[in-house]
Amino acid sequence: MAASNDMTINLLMLGRTQTGKSAAGNTLLSSYDFKSHLSPSSVTTCCSLGRSSCMSGIIRRNSCELALRVQILDTPSYPHSSLSKEQVQHEVRRALAQHFREGLHLALLVLRADLPLCHDDNDQTIQFIQELLGPTWKDFTTVLLTHADKAEEAGFSEDAYLRSASSNLLSLLSSVQHKYIFLDNQKSIIKEERAKILRKLLDFIRKNDHQLLLLKHTKG
Repeated sequence: MAASNDMTINLLMLGRTQTGKSAAGNTLLSSYDFKSHLSPSSVTTCCSLGRSSCMSGIIRRNSCELALRVQILDTPSYPHSSLSKEQVQHEVRRALAQHFREGLHLALLVLRADLPLCHDDNDQTIQFIQELLGPTWKDFTTVLLTHADKAEEAGFSEDAYLRSASSNLLSLLSSVQHKYIFLDNQKSIIKEERAKILRKLLDFIRKNDHQLLLLKHTKG
């Protein structure tokens, strides 16, 4: 909380290569802060911080409207085409210590809605997040399902999609207390849709009692 009439939330983007992680960050910020394009290799090699302008009309407290600012830390993907797991984790921890000294509100685990989450992928992803965020990772993780437009084109509503989802995805969603959001990467998100997504994130943060996750930086 920066002042009595405004609020800042700190978000961490995590995900595999070409899941739309950086593009999702740009969508939430309504900016082009993060490099995002189709590539045969991992695009992001170091962490970068993006900040939104103050947004009104999204959150109120005690009958007063607050100005919301969103800070997003974009990260290298894991698995990465040129960095080891240890290198990615070290870079993320370094950036968290630099940019989010007061702590992290939520990590957004980005998965593609148009691709199945296989068992090995799920285990690898969970292990990576556990090692990065620690034993309370479930309380501070939200699943962001990108490319939701492709699922919609295939005739799946959100409810129908979840009814047909793999046991791996359903288990992951259950472990993070069903904190998930669908995001369309293709269309330009209008202001009202972005506000709806941000309100969902704020609701997750509120249900978590506005706790901040403090992460220790590993020297080296």
